[in-house]
Parts: sequence; structure tokens; C-alpha cells
Amino acid sequence: MKQLLSTTDPTIIAFAKALLQGEGINCFEMDVNMSVLEGGIGLFPRRIMVADDDYLPAARVMRDNGIAVDG
Repeated sequence: MKQLLSTTDPTIIAFAKALLQGEGINCFEMDVNMSVLEGGIGLFPRRIMVADDDYLPAARVMRDNGIAVDG
């Protein structure tokens, strides 16, 4: 799996997941429990991971919709 993006903004996470789902690209959100533990103050970013083979199409979808990707 490759990291597609990392952010502390929950709206970007939700939007990114919806975009990927719409394109049929599976993703996995990491660090959800860590962000819950810190009390929602936005200290620890959440990460969206995709399969290696899906990284390039997923990155294209993100960039086409104004979301910066990692890497």
C-alpha cells in the first residue's frame, strides 16, 4: 500500500474517500484511532492509503479535484 495523502482536515478525508469510492478505488484510512485519542484538536494527521496499483489513478483523481497528494 502507498500513502496517497495525509491531513488533519476531516473534510478533505471525507471528500477524498468519496472521490475514490466513486472511481471504484479502494482506500484505507489510517490513524483514525490516534486522532480520536488526541481529542479532535488536529494534532495527528490521518492518512489515506491505496493499493500500489491504484496509486497513479487515485493521485490523478485527487489532483483533478484540487487535493494535494503526498509524493
